[in-house]
This record gives sequence, C-alpha cells and structure tokens, in this order.
Amino acid sequence: MLSSFRAMQRAGGAHKWVRTFASKKIVAPPMTYISGEEMSWYTMKIICEKWVDPFIDTTKWEYFDLSCNARDATDDKVLHDAVASGAKIGAIFKEPTITPSAEQVKQFGLSKPRGSPNGAMRRGWNGITISRDTIHIPGIKLGFERPVLFERHAIGGEYAAGWSSVGKGRVLTTFFPDDIKERPVIIDGREVNDDETAVVVYDNPLDNVEDLAHIFFTRCLEANVVPYVVTKKTVFKWQE
Repeated sequence: MLSSFRAMQRAGGAHKWVRTFASKKIVAPPMTYISGEEMSWYTMKIICEKWVDPFIDTTKWEYFDLSCNARDATDDKVLHDAVASGAKIGAIFKEPTITPSAEQVKQFGLSKPRGSPNGAMRRGWNGITISRDTIHIPGIKLGFERPVLFERHAIGGEYAAGWSSVGKGRVLTTFFPDDIKERPVIIDGREVNDDETAVVVYDNPLDNVEDLAHIFFTRCLEANVVPYVVTKKTVFKWQE
C-alpha cells in the first residue's frame, strides 16, 4: 500500500487517525512502457514524477520513446524493439502516438514519412480488438448516463496497406496459393488513365472475426447495453 491509517491516542482516551506513508517503495512487476507525443507525453511525465516515482520502484519496466523524432533517429528500430518487448512481457502501457502527416514530416524535420505504430503493434501482438470505454466522473454530466463501449477490429485493413503512386497503365492484383501446384487467382485487373493514381492493396483477416464478435457481444450483455455496428474513417498516407 502507498499509505495506511494509524491510530494515535489523544488525552482523555480519544483516538485520532492520521495517514502515514510506507517507508519502502512498492516494486512494480515488469512492463513495457511506451511514451508518445505532445500533451499526453507531458501529462504522463507529471503523473510519473509526482505520483508514481516517489512510491513505486519501476526498474523492471522497459521504456521506449515512440515520438516521431525518436522513430526517425533509429529508422524505426525503437518501434520494433517496443513490439518485441511487449510480446515478451505481455504487460504494456502506451501513451497516444502520432502517425505523422505530410505537413508533420516537414514540421518535425523527419527524413521520411512513418507508418502507423499502432498497426505494427497490433500485428506483433496478434491483437484482435481495441476496447475503448467512456470514463464517468462523479459530479460531471456528460450528456448520457449509461456507459458507452467501443470495440474495433485491431488488425489488417488499411493499417497494413501497401501502396504506390503510379501513372497511366494497367494494374493486376494476383493471389498465389501456398501450394505451388494450385493456379494463381486474379483478384482484380483494371486500367488507370490519370497522370497520377494511388494504387492501394490491403487484406482483411477473417480468422479472428468470431473472436472479435464474441468479445463485443459478451461485453454488451454484461453491461446491458445495445450493440451497434459502425465504420471508422482513418486518414492514411495514400489519401494525403
């Protein structure tokens, strides 16, 4: 415990309770700590300095700086190391990070655009779903009383897309089975007639969709909330 209550006897037999802090720090178990960017980094810096470091021994934590400049300076080695650490330890705390836009690449002086760190993490950790819930603070009205739960498919799709900017010509997307005896399958073939076209290829893994649905509907049933299925718009490099 960070603190305890101790009874002190007053004159006349009455007792007064006072809070006393433990003399030794709590030793935290191993964890992968991923720091991010902007206000989230600044906020967590204050929280750790004031309320974590004085009371908790975090020497078993492995720290990784995933700011845009750190990723650029290491040519994304820090991202790969963070993913490997998270896979090894299995306990991860991550601050919000940035996937730099074309303007931010210039602003931060980066050598080149960097892809989504979240996509790399989810692939490396075999992520199935991202769970995000509303935070209810006593005394503060949010405009709704019931909790709102969010689940999002965590892998595949546009986060893992491959793309290239091309000129006029033809595009052929072909699937080659693992068994070389099977014939290749043409997924799509088309002409591109503009002077510049962004050609994008991505896949949506379906093997774990049942796991995603199980997590989603189980949480809805437990919280007694109505489930809705919606889509999410994310801006990717090829859309800029």
